[in-house]
Amino acid sequence: MKKIYILCLIWAGQHLCAQTEIDGIMMSKKQLCSGAVYEYSSWDNYWEGTFKRENGNFGTVSTQKIAVNCNYGISNKLNAIVSLPYVKTNASAGTMMGQKGVQDLSLFLKYMPYEKEFGNKIVSFYAIAGASTPVSDYVADYLPLSIGLRSKTLSIRGMGDLQWDKFFATISAAYIKRYNIEIDRNVYYTTSMHYTNQVDMPNMINGNARIGYRTSRLIAELLFDTSLTTGDTFDITTNNMPFPSNTMNMTKIGLNTKYTFKKMPELALIAGLNHVTSGRNVGQTDSFYGGIFYLIDFKTK
Repeated sequence: MKKIYILCLIWAGQHLCAQTEIDGIMMSKKQLCSGAVYEYSSWDNYWEGTFKRENGNFGTVSTQKIAVNCNYGISNKLNAIVSLPYVKTNASAGTMMGQKGVQDLSLFLKYMPYEKEFGNKIVSFYAIAGASTPVSDYVADYLPLSIGLRSKTLSIRGMGDLQWDKFFATISAAYIKRYNIEIDRNVYYTTSMHYTNQVDMPNMINGNARIGYRTSRLIAELLFDTSLTTGDTFDITTNNMPFPSNTMNMTKIGLNTKYTFKKMPELALIAGLNHVTSGRNVGQTDSFYGGIFYLIDFKTK
């Protein structure tokens, strides 16, 4: 009976209300999980190349984001995840004004081709394909106060998840193709002069690992995430503004939690925080978020 109970907990943990394409959770067929997440992030130190410094012209740069997310179970092995954020930026000093607006619409297809039980352990593998596109005419060449980079993207990710009793470990890696953008000037300098408004955007590689506790009611996990720019890129020049095609490397650690109500299991709250530990041409950002999600099962009346 104890073994059966453990397996039931594991199965429930694999079919919770998932919010992201990067966790080891799948929606069941004809289930829709939707909700909203608020996130606040800020930094007052950043890396100019590898040199960490302050910039009194900006003071503290902060970003507020509200994202609407939906995850639908096309089948037990295939999920579709859609996200659309509204972003607002601000600088506490200087004369540059923050920006605000709807950013990029993203769609991910998350497929689980393999899932196998070994006693009280479950091993599963995932393939995730994604795309994003800007949905408003925001300005990309206004860093660090732009709300995004206005680059269309395609991504592919491989992921493995091991659940052992109530504990789990997940590891994944992704390649992100970023398409070129247009900016509002016809001449700009990177490492040489460019007489065009076209900017060649570098691609990205991302790695993510997480360990934690997962049941049908509670998830708590520690995460490690790193992103690297590929190709022939360049650093921010001394005392200059960032540019969309700069090298932008980042490593962060974080904590994510999710709680599902016992008397209302279709309702869940999420919360978490992240801290950038190292980077190149990025701010040393601290962020926290909170959100609410509701599950609708279309298989029932």
